[in-house]
Amino acid sequence: MPTDSLKLDNALCFAIYSANHAITRAYKPLLDKHGLTYPQYLVMLVLWARDGQTVGSIGDELFLESSTLTPLLKRLETAGYVRRARDPKDERQVCVFLTKKGEELRGKLADVPRHMLKAFGCGRDGAEKLNAEITTVRDNVSKATTR
Repeated sequence: MPTDSLKLDNALCFAIYSANHAITRAYKPLLDKHGLTYPQYLVMLVLWARDGQTVGSIGDELFLESSTLTPLLKRLETAGYVRRARDPKDERQVCVFLTKKGEELRGKLADVPRHMLKAFGCGRDGAEKLNAEITTVRDNVSKATTR
C-alpha cells in the first residue's frame, strides 16, 4: 500500500467529514434566528414531508438512534414546533406531530435550500448529482459494515 494513501489530503473520509462541518456551519446563521440546530432542521424536513411519524421511523430516516432523537424532539416540543403523543393503536410507540407553529416554520425556512445551493456553488444539477454520489457512498459503506 503506498504511503500516499495515509495522507490526510487523500482520505475521502476526511473530505466528507470536513465538508459536513462546513455545511453545518453554513446552516447555522440561517437556522439560529428560528432557534433550530441542524439536526432539528432535519427532523422538521422529515415531518414536513410526512407528519405524524413515530420516533422510530424518524430515526430510521435520519440514521439516528432514539436515544439521540428523543432529547432533540423534546427541545422541538419545548420550542412549540412539534407535539409528541402515544400511538393509540400501540402505546409503546410515540408519534410526532407538527404544531401550527411548526407548520408556519416551513414558510419561514423556504429560502434555506436556495441559500445552501448557492453556498455549494455547483448549481441544481450538480447538487443532484453530488447528492446521488454521496448517497451511494453512504449506502455502500453501510452495507460493508453490516456484513
